[in-house]
Amino acid sequence: MSKYSGIGAYLYIMRVDHWFKNVFVLPGTALAMYFAAPALSEALWRTGLAVLATCLLASANYVLNEWLDAESDRHHPKKRNRPGAQGALKPVLVIVEYLLLAGAGLWLGHHLSTAFTYCSLALLFMGLVYNVRPVRSKDVMYLDVLSEAINNPIRLLLGWTAIVADSLPPSSIIVAYWMGGAFLMAVKRYAEYRFIGDPEAAARYRTSFKHYTEERLLLSAFFYASCASFFLAIFLIKYRIEFLLSFPLFAALFTWYLALGMKPVSPAQSPEQLFKERSFLVFTALLILTITALFLVDIPALAILNQRLSY
Repeated sequence: MSKYSGIGAYLYIMRVDHWFKNVFVLPGTALAMYFAAPALSEALWRTGLAVLATCLLASANYVLNEWLDAESDRHHPKKRNRPGAQGALKPVLVIVEYLLLAGAGLWLGHHLSTAFTYCSLALLFMGLVYNVRPVRSKDVMYLDVLSEAINNPIRLLLGWTAIVADSLPPSSIIVAYWMGGAFLMAVKRYAEYRFIGDPEAAARYRTSFKHYTEERLLLSAFFYASCASFFLAIFLIKYRIEFLLSFPLFAALFTWYLALGMKPVSPAQSPEQLFKERSFLVFTALLILTITALFLVDIPALAILNQRLSY
């Protein structure tokens, strides 16, 4: 018998505890404020509206995921206790909840800009691609990670288009965001695979695990981290040379997250559990403060690193 019943089951599948992931919207608004320099008060309320709309849209995708993953979740040591896996959900109510959340997110978003609405629809569309047959990209090795991770640059664009509606952020940061998200997702897959500890049981839980191994997952995570670092470096050097000083901190963050993923019971399986990793959170806060400071402080001596040679 499920411990979730009645309205509690439907509130649970919104996964409000996952809303913190939508902080990935904020760098998009920060970039837009840096490049477009809007009025601060206007930018702040638009940012708040963008985050709320994104949370509702994300919850719509979580509801869809919960319902369509009910059968496979029964083969996971922890997820088998979810309402969907326990048969505590009614299809009609799940559909109504999905439509209400998606509709509310789109309604809020249309007050920001048409571009924001398009990005909102893209987030919902990728939820369908990821979860719904015949595509169901989450069942395909590598595509599962890449199609889920693309939600990261969509969140970046949601933040950007909340402030700037007639242009896009630099392509280098969009790709870096995508590859960074792919790294996080690959480490999550690696942690899940190791936690289950049985390739056959893992394949029953997640179809893509039929083709993955620990080695493939680690190598793919290394590839995504390398790509993210490359495109991040392009952005840092091209648009503000002071950002280059933050690069060692980014490298340390990637390394630390991989170390967390290699724990026997890893918080990378359920990123909301990262709140228990106090040192990691403190380091992340330090990185954010460093980037903020580098936004504001000019270091003329670094200009020499960005000069072209002439002969």
